Amino acid sequence: MVKIISVVGARPNFMKMAPIHKELLKHHPKVKHKIVHTGQHYDRKMSDVFFNELELPKPDIYLGIGSGTHAEQTAKIMIAFEKVIYRELPDLVLVYGDVNSTLAASVVCSKILLKSGKPVPVAHIESGLRSNDLRMPEEINRIVTDSIAEFLFVTEPDGKKNLTDEGIATTKIFYCGNTMIDSLRFYLNKASGSNIMEQLCISERSFVLVTLHRPSNVDNKRNLKKILSVFKDVNRISPERDIIFPIHPRTRKRLTEFRLSSEIESIRNLIITEPLGYLDFVKLMSSAKYVMTDSGGIQEETTALKIPCLTLRENTERPVTAQIGTNTICGLDIKLIQKKLIEIESGKYKRGKIPKYWDGRASERIVSNLLKITARN
Repeated sequence: MVKIISVVGARPNFMKMAPIHKELLKHHPKVKHKIVHTGQHYDRKMSDVFFNELELPKPDIYLGIGSGTHAEQTAKIMIAFEKVIYRELPDLVLVYGDVNSTLAASVVCSKILLKSGKPVPVAHIESGLRSNDLRMPEEINRIVTDSIAEFLFVTEPDGKKNLTDEGIATTKIFYCGNTMIDSLRFYLNKASGSNIMEQLCISERSFVLVTLHRPSNVDNKRNLKKILSVFKDVNRISPERDIIFPIHPRTRKRLTEFRLSSEIESIRNLIITEPLGYLDFVKLMSSAKYVMTDSGGIQEETTALKIPCLTLRENTERPVTAQIGTNTICGLDIKLIQKKLIEIESGKYKRGKIPKYWDGRASERIVSNLLKITARN
């Protein structure tokens, strides 16, 4: 029997891991898959609800780490996860994306030597992505994880190029596609049954969906005010367009700290909600006229859905979404954003194409490779 452990800790990890878990179940009892939830995201709306909606079992191991600085959180995960490794002695550890849990688990595995004299092998799902912005904590997590992972699964051609440019052997790299898109395609029909639009009294293509959580946007008062001015541009360009804004706890906190309540209240047709579950959010995203975001994963999902996306960041680690998809990297260039809003409203915005292997079968290809890897080892 092969024992595989998946380490997840934050909202995006769950969507990336869910299809792999379902695929590994097909190989039981030859493969035993255990889920370790670090508790990096501990709010129920940011964690538990996703496990329920993605039809995932209760995690086999819950570390309950919670919040803290990057150093505190990473250190706590490492201390707790090291004990898990010594107890479980897995044949392979899967880590996902670019959160602190990913970095912490990878470092722990790289420093524990098995009886073979080799470290616990790590496979990084969604490797090779680079924003080339070292101010982003996620970029540090990606680079470090990729440098010590034994097997690297990439979602797009740029990921493979980034890794080879960094000197990683091509034999370690597997271009299999995007498991987040597997989840999106699998649950799209189920999400169609969500009544979130009835709850918000909105209709299909009548609204813009907004998400904001990056420190560079929400921790900077000037930048946050710029984004609120973009909302007013939406009002001006399309007066009837609703703006649906599921607000991240960090963003809500900053709006209060910066005393921007009056600014918010002056924006017409703005509907602020609490963080949403996966199915409700997919329903809104697939029904929106367009999306404005600073999230990485949403750039991918909107491209897969062929929904226009304006990314309010200066860079992206997912260039394929802008190269051939429906995404435009706008930063906080107000004139560029205004131009794209007008293009969208006039029907002149690019249509976009869906990248190779974003077909809902990435997890099949990944698991097929994982089984070959564990058989060799």
